[in-house]
Amino acid sequence: MNYFLLVTLNKFCRVVLAPLTRTRSYGNVPQPHVFLYYSQRTTKGSFLISEAIGVSDTSHGYKDTPGIWRKDQVEAWKPIVSAVHDKGGIFFCQLWHTGRISTKDFQPNRQAPISSTDKPVKTQTPPRQLSTNEIPQIVNDFRIAARNAIEAGFDGVEIHGAHGYLIDQFMKDQVNNRTDQYGGTLENRCRFALEIVEAVVNEIGADRVGIRLSPFANYMDSGDSNPSALGLYMAESLNKYGISYCHMVEPRMKTIGEKVECPKSLVPMRKAFRGTFIVAGGYDREDGNKAVDKGRDDLVAYGRLFIANLDLPKRFELDAPLNKYNRETFYTSDHVVGYTDYPFLENVV
Repeated sequence: MNYFLLVTLNKFCRVVLAPLTRTRSYGNVPQPHVFLYYSQRTTKGSFLISEAIGVSDTSHGYKDTPGIWRKDQVEAWKPIVSAVHDKGGIFFCQLWHTGRISTKDFQPNRQAPISSTDKPVKTQTPPRQLSTNEIPQIVNDFRIAARNAIEAGFDGVEIHGAHGYLIDQFMKDQVNNRTDQYGGTLENRCRFALEIVEAVVNEIGADRVGIRLSPFANYMDSGDSNPSALGLYMAESLNKYGISYCHMVEPRMKTIGEKVECPKSLVPMRKAFRGTFIVAGGYDREDGNKAVDKGRDDLVAYGRLFIANLDLPKRFELDAPLNKYNRETFYTSDHVVGYTDYPFLENVV
């Protein structure tokens, strides 16, 4: 099944809800207010990517982020996914392992978090380097989580290989100092990511699989000496598995009131990858339209703007005013304020 035929309609159908951690799934289980949050942001033909969802009891690094490795978590996701489907949306589950970004507070028996390395992020708990014979178990955790996501009703999964989390910790040479088959060369450093892709594809089918990558990012001390080569190698290697999409983060950073442009480009990766190409990175309406018009992508993922504008595609289509987001409520525990209380367009005077 091609979930992305809808992108041929018009550029306003190419607006994707980006994966957004909101820390409101108490006890790692999504709550009824999560049902409302995703339902509000769904229209017929829309494409949503869930917040990052943990694949195992070692995967979490933040309070109240959801999981999908237990039966109760799978059951809790079912009505949420159904709500999106009832409104005609397509919903992918982002599969996540934080690796060394976690702390003992979130680990079973307060053990050290796992990583490709024993090098810590500044101020974080020193991680434990995974042994070679432990890695297949982590790959299997992603496989089982993908199967659970399909059982919960999700249309597919997005493997989170970005932003300094576990998969990124293997790919980036600033982090990965291994000397076995998972370290050293670019091919070796990408081996873990591609083994996960292969396992997930074999479990649920290539048409149900996407991946998110941020080769240029340096989140959580996870830079790379040659991010262009890394991004291109992954884009080319992913073709072997025939996955639905590759979701890449632009080599630029948008902070409060400021956008810093980078001379690097995702265009070579876009040309190399043969599936649907999604971009993210602080886009606004004008930037997103330009990227689509110039063929730099197929879809554009929006995060902060989608938090504050539940009907973002409609507002873009009408060039209507946008609600301003409140950064202070991004990660609070309140299930209304800054979460489900932003007004729809028809309620805005």
